[in-house]
Amino acid sequence: MSIAAKRCGVKFIPPSIILIYEDKNTGKMRKRIIPVRNFSQYSDCSRAAERLKHHVRHSVYLESVPLAQLERLHLILRDHLRGLSLEESLAAQRGPDPNDEDLNKLSDEELNRRKAQMEELFERNRRHKDDPDFVYDLEVEFPENSVRETCSWDEDKSDDEF
Repeated sequence: MSIAAKRCGVKFIPPSIILIYEDKNTGKMRKRIIPVRNFSQYSDCSRAAERLKHHVRHSVYLESVPLAQLERLHLILRDHLRGLSLEESLAAQRGPDPNDEDLNKLSDEELNRRKAQMEELFERNRRHKDDPDFVYDLEVEFPENSVRETCSWDEDKSDDEF
């Protein structure tokens, strides 16, 4: 069966994942409601998403859906079970500005999620040797009128002593 997922969503009552997909053989758009069973406010979202993706009945339909997206949908369901609204859950997933965040104060689960996000962003922006626009030993000259951050040790003249 050849299936291409088009959209994913959640349904709170009963807890379900909604998948809208296109059947490539017939060209028809279809909707599949996948119930999320044995899931509570204390469940591990990554394990639940992995279990659902590899489930015998649903693996064909969820093959083209990234595991990270299924984890986000499970997080929304878990937040709903904990009493958060949809807007609060989505705002929590977006999170604060990464530059202002103290990663030392995060739980292990949240820290691992942030590290995975950073690793994914790094791999997406990384230049490989096989890329057509790859340049070895790239040198960049910055314009003179660019904004420079000053620091107290930049102004120190003690380099003359050495």
